[in-house]
Amino acid sequence: MRIRVKAVVFSAVIVSTFVLPATAQAVERPGGSAGLGGFAAKTVHPNDSLGSMKFSKAVINGGKDIVLGVTTKKTVTVTYVATSSSGVALTEAFLWQGTDSSSTDTITGSLGTDDDPNCVESTAQTGVYACTAVFHINAATDFKNNGVAGTWKLFLGGYDLYANASYDDNVATTKIKRASQLTVNATPEPVKKGRTITVVGTLKRADWSNGKYGGYAGQKVSLQYRKKGSQTYTTLKSVTSGTGGALKTTTKATADGYYRYSFATNTTTGASSAAGDYVDVK
Repeated sequence: MRIRVKAVVFSAVIVSTFVLPATAQAVERPGGSAGLGGFAAKTVHPNDSLGSMKFSKAVINGGKDIVLGVTTKKTVTVTYVATSSSGVALTEAFLWQGTDSSSTDTITGSLGTDDDPNCVESTAQTGVYACTAVFHINAATDFKNNGVAGTWKLFLGGYDLYANASYDDNVATTKIKRASQLTVNATPEPVKKGRTITVVGTLKRADWSNGKYGGYAGQKVSLQYRKKGSQTYTTLKSVTSGTGGALKTTTKATADGYYRYSFATNTTTGASSAAGDYVDVK
């Protein structure tokens, strides 16, 4: 199952996943199991949680932010535990953004998996299943709106072996961010010790709406220096990016070494650092 980042399809897909006719027989699902049969009709309007199946210990992308450029193709793994004394027939996983998962009016983004998550029952604890869901994300086709960068929630749902539905629409959260890029150029090269070095550069970030990288103004960026022979950069000063993401500052030449700009991160944009520009000090 796969859903693009379009609010209008999210609720409909969620409901169709969990609403099955009373006469339903064996159910064949991609990546899932056939012969589940006997599902009673369930009218599910995802909002908070429902049912006896519990979802816990969810980890999205290894606990790291999901950072996407304009053409990034990324496989995101989500692991979680589904617990039910009545067993687990199948589960579904979705990443979504918004305030109310039952209303298309308040959903700004949604992503689904291509296949049903894989769940394996513990040999030590009956009714406890370790599950893995895999999301294949293609920034070029799945993301067209920069406004969806930020916090996303994990929706998990499932059926037990008696066709009882359960779900929780906020099991865990993650950040999906726009990738950033930095350039740097330090001049003059070479330079006499004690003279002024001018360091320019540009901070850009992915613009999902047009498939390009655009200048990112008004952001704090660190000018860093690494002495020749050292492996560690130290911060010299903070610089604010200007129009088009332009960066410019000066510093004194002390010894041979590398200069770079480094952007930490924020709620919508991933971190980045420029490759160091070497300056020979005479």
